[in-house]
Parts: sequence; C-alpha cells; structure tokens
Amino acid sequence: MPPTRIPHWLDERSGRESVWYVKRLSGNDTLANGSHQAGPYIPREFLLESMPGLNRPNTLNPRIRLDVSVDSHADRRRASAIWYNNRLHGGTRNEIRLTGFGGSGSALLDPCNTGALSIFAFSEGKTDAVSVCNVWICRTEAEEDIVEERVGPVDPGRGVIWPPDYPHFPSTLLHESRPSADCRLRPDEIPAEWLSGFPSGVEIVAKSTEMRPELSLDPDRRLLRRRECEFAIFRSIEESRELPAIKKGFATMDRFLACAQTILQRRKSRSGRSLELHAHAIFRE
Repeated sequence: MPPTRIPHWLDERSGRESVWYVKRLSGNDTLANGSHQAGPYIPREFLLESMPGLNRPNTLNPRIRLDVSVDSHADRRRASAIWYNNRLHGGTRNEIRLTGFGGSGSALLDPCNTGALSIFAFSEGKTDAVSVCNVWICRTEAEEDIVEERVGPVDPGRGVIWPPDYPHFPSTLLHESRPSADCRLRPDEIPAEWLSGFPSGVEIVAKSTEMRPELSLDPDRRLLRRRECEFAIFRSIEESRELPAIKKGFATMDRFLACAQTILQRRKSRSGRSLELHAHAIFRE
C-alpha cells in the first residue's frame, strides 16, 4: 500500500471494533540501542484488556500469537505479544512487547525508524479478543501531520489511545497522554495576560525551568523532567482558556472545526519547538 494512501488507511482502521495505540518508536522498540529484546513496547494494561488470554499472571512470561501487518512497508508477520512478568515471580521486569519480527529486516526494528510516529491499530476477533494488528509507520512529515491532525500531537515517550472514549478501556489507561500533575497551574495561578493571549513557547519553557530547575540532574533527565512540566503548564492554560467555550457548545459545524483546528495547531507548534527551547536553556546552564 503506497504511503500516499494513509488517509484511506486511517479511515479503514477507524471502525467501531478498532482501537489505536499511537506512539513514536523509541530506541528500545527498534534495534537502535542494541537491545536483545527488541520489539515495540505496548502499555501492559492496554494489551491485557485487549487480549484476555494473555492475562495469566501465574504463568511466567505468557504469550499470544497474532498477525501483525506493517501496511506502510508491505510487511506481514506472525508475531507474538509477550508479557514479561518475572516481577510477579521474584524478578524485576513487568512489561509487554510485540516480538518475532525477524531482526532489522522488519520496518518496526529498523534503527532508521527510531522516532517515527507509528499507529498500532488493533482489531477484535470473533472471540472479543484482539487477533490482528495493522501498523503504519510514518515515513514523512506530511504523513505525521495527517495523523496528528486526527489524534493530536504525540510526543516521544507519551503514547495516545485513540479513540479516547473506546468503551473497552477505562480512562485510567490514558495515563501516558496525561501531563504530570505536580506542574499543573490552578486558574488563580495563571497570569492574567496568559488568559487573554496565549503565552509563547519561550514563556512556558521559562516557567517550567523556574518550577523545575533541578540543576543536580544530568542534562538528559533534566530535559525530560522539564518537558513533562512544560506540557502540564501548557495543558493548564489550554483548559482554562478553551474549556469554558467548549462547554457552551457551537452554533455551527464550521465554528467547531475552527476551534478544534486552532487548538491542534497550537499543540503542534508547541511540540515542534519544545525540544529546541529546552536544549537551549540547558546549554546555557
């Protein structure tokens, strides 16, 4: 399937019996960091709910076979979902990965795809358990823009379940897409000028640096902590500004779409400059 067909692919995988997990592939997902247990990480709660047959805590490292089709790269595999649960048996590990893709010949394990926005579309089988997973790995910024227009911005290390109101999954499973609560601002803590005009990325990053200086941390951990804090601040301002109008409703579809487009574009703009601004601050330090 050509990459230009991604809008059609998204529509095909948006049925009532499908749910997506959208993430950016990390070095631990691919072979970029030389891990001997390469394979995409999927949230444990998400797959245990999707695959009841995998939810066998009394069995060491239970697994289930499933068909995985990487449609963006015409690559179909008979893979496995493995719950590495030795923490329940005296060890330290407790996570689920999709494995069995045959090394770097698979697009999912190709180090060059580290950081690529990827959609894992799970479909229910006849027994109400996921039996098929269709995957799309974005190959261009244009493809990523099309996906993020639908699901919102997806930051590294912060996956998104879509649709967010999928009936099989309680809201607690959305924790990866929620900001850290300790940097959220109450309405009375938000400067008045930020409510009348949305602050710039520079201003929000400066606020996150003020709230999370953490100069004792190494630069990598400092950057990650501040980015989480920045996202929490951003969401606080966004909710205070936009939620009242959303709750009032919209007189026309065009007004609703205009509001949604403004919010999505603002999120994408923030995400695009965030890393640059945080790195700049840390280099100065």
